[in-house]
Amino acid sequence: MNNRKRAILFFALVQTLLVSAAVSGEPFMQKTDLFEAGSDGYATYRIPGIVVTSRGTLLAYCEARKSLQGDWGTIDIMMRRSTDGGKTWGKQQKIVNVEGRVAQNPVALKQNLAKEGEITINNPVAIPDRQTNAVHFLYCVEYARCYYMRSDDDGRSFTVPVDITETFEKFRDEYDWKVLATGPGHGIQLRNGRLLVPVWLSTGTGGHAHRPSCVSVIYSDDNGKTWRGGQIVVAHPNPVNPSETVAVQLNDGRVMFNIRHESKPRLRGVCISPDGVTGWSKMIFHEQLPEPVCMGSIIRLSEKPAHKKNRILFANPHNPDDRRRKNVTVKLSYDEGKTWPVAKSIEPGISGYSDLAVSPDGLAYCFYERGSVDDSHYRPAHLTVTRFNLEWLTDGGDRFE
Repeated sequence: MNNRKRAILFFALVQTLLVSAAVSGEPFMQKTDLFEAGSDGYATYRIPGIVVTSRGTLLAYCEARKSLQGDWGTIDIMMRRSTDGGKTWGKQQKIVNVEGRVAQNPVALKQNLAKEGEITINNPVAIPDRQTNAVHFLYCVEYARCYYMRSDDDGRSFTVPVDITETFEKFRDEYDWKVLATGPGHGIQLRNGRLLVPVWLSTGTGGHAHRPSCVSVIYSDDNGKTWRGGQIVVAHPNPVNPSETVAVQLNDGRVMFNIRHESKPRLRGVCISPDGVTGWSKMIFHEQLPEPVCMGSIIRLSEKPAHKKNRILFANPHNPDDRRRKNVTVKLSYDEGKTWPVAKSIEPGISGYSDLAVSPDGLAYCFYERGSVDDSHYRPAHLTVTRFNLEWLTDGGDRFE
């Protein structure tokens, strides 16, 4: 037997043992780099999102940035698929391809970055639909327009994008926005079938044209056919520049938003709504969730009565000292987000945006920005997915039942 065959057999054995550990309840954690800076013509990859479809396929998507120019450079949307629980992944594919003239966003034009053929496509958001088995997908162009498409074959192909920017016009009576953005990360589907996507809006007059800002939500009650705007949740100056927000439905049916902002104390903001659209509570600062001003992620792991315990996962850079993005950490709550008694670091070094997904067998996935091409936490070297089970997160102290 030659060395190549030995290596293949060894790799297959390792994979088998890892899968066996995950299924048997032994602590299990494995990392896989999905996107690497400098590869396939892109200087860096950012803004990760990940979902598990109703058929069990993993979809990992992100912004593929042609340069290190930042949020307003030339950006495409890329995706990779896995049909075996994240053990192997298909090749990356461009899933959004905008042709023709750029959207006439005065903010982008002012920055002299929106040139012919150089399009900023940003903030991808996917939502698996339990009712139709579709995957809904939203994204923005030049922070000025919002588009919707869907996949009925687990992300292999998507419908022709539909412009749903009119949905955001509802907000103008309360907030005269110039810049719009969805998510990023993933949206959610409530038990009644409602699709929810947190959004943020800006007048575009402040830093990077993303400030000052407010947070709201768009939603669909007909499986993505039409979209509507909800109430403004929070707005500058209280808190200062709220933006990227993540959502989870609580066991009692209410919806909790977990909000990025720039206020002090540097703690994540939390608001709750009875329906995910209206009646938002006053935002509180959560003492156990430090906020280095960065995207986070939240998702339900288990829920009574189907499981013995209610469990919610949260991930973000756990850095209570300053605004450096490092130490992406996963936390676990047993009381619907009131407290977070379990926390485990996934990446102690430079690490930023992250998104969480959960499969029916209890395996969790954290897709996150790791490392840097130049020691800046805004230019990750890799987008990495970590697969882990509850036993690993709790050091064997809890089992997925």
